[in-house]
Amino acid sequence: MIKFGPSGNGEAFYAAGHKHTEEAAGYCRELGLGCYEYSFGRGVNLSAEKAVKIGRAFGECGVEISVHAPYFINFANPEDEAAEKSYNYVLDSARCLRLLGGNRVVFHPAAQGKATREEAVMRTADRLKILRDRVYESGLNDIMFCPETMGKLAQIGTLGEIVEFCKIDPCFTPAVDFGHINAREQGSLKTVGDYKERLMYMIDELGFDRVKNFHVHFSKIMYGGKGEIKHLTFEDREYGPEFEPLAEAIAELRLEPYIICESAGTQAEDAAEMKRIYNSIDTL
Repeated sequence: MIKFGPSGNGEAFYAAGHKHTEEAAGYCRELGLGCYEYSFGRGVNLSAEKAVKIGRAFGECGVEISVHAPYFINFANPEDEAAEKSYNYVLDSARCLRLLGGNRVVFHPAAQGKATREEAVMRTADRLKILRDRVYESGLNDIMFCPETMGKLAQIGTLGEIVEFCKIDPCFTPAVDFGHINAREQGSLKTVGDYKERLMYMIDELGFDRVKNFHVHFSKIMYGGKGEIKHLTFEDREYGPEFEPLAEAIAELRLEPYIICESAGTQAEDAAEMKRIYNSIDTL
């Protein structure tokens, strides 16, 4: 089933007196949310004991958990030593995810750097093949590894690039950040047709079964000539994108993704709003 939830804890969570991530499980449940994304953005530094405690809390509340691997992963870095670190960031995230009781790892693929676009994409693909081998060698292939679409032009992660990466192996599932796509493409996502075009592209290339339960990030994002600038809240009326047309497209195509909200400080409340919008669609 489709699930909605926040990335991390927002301002209202802390304003209510909460301090610990395990408390977010009940907070999400009270809002009617079914998933939650824990970020290892600055490194995988969660102890095994704490991970099990958090996982138990979310399990008891029936809220499923995913993780975001460290932000500094870059599979296009020409240095092999840097690539080794990226492999370990992803695999360490997956190992900790198991303790949390989840099965989805989201990661940023790469940055272009000084290479040509073609060189950077090819190097990233080659490194993801090595990552695939290590996933299987480590017995982690029951986990979904989700390369994410990126919002800045200098980052590797167009929708087309992510789809091609996912063709490498079924262990890879697209993580589609529609705010990133909208920022990268200067406000391209406006209508149901805009969203359906991209969703059908994924289905045509990867098959319905691979795409049905894909991973989604959604937020409104300020952008400029080079793409993403910063995340906003649903109160923004200037940049978008809007969720309603995406909700209609997902419903029409009978997709059931995890939809993680990355709004700036209102992520849980905006996730609940997305669920309300989705449940109001007549086509259901």
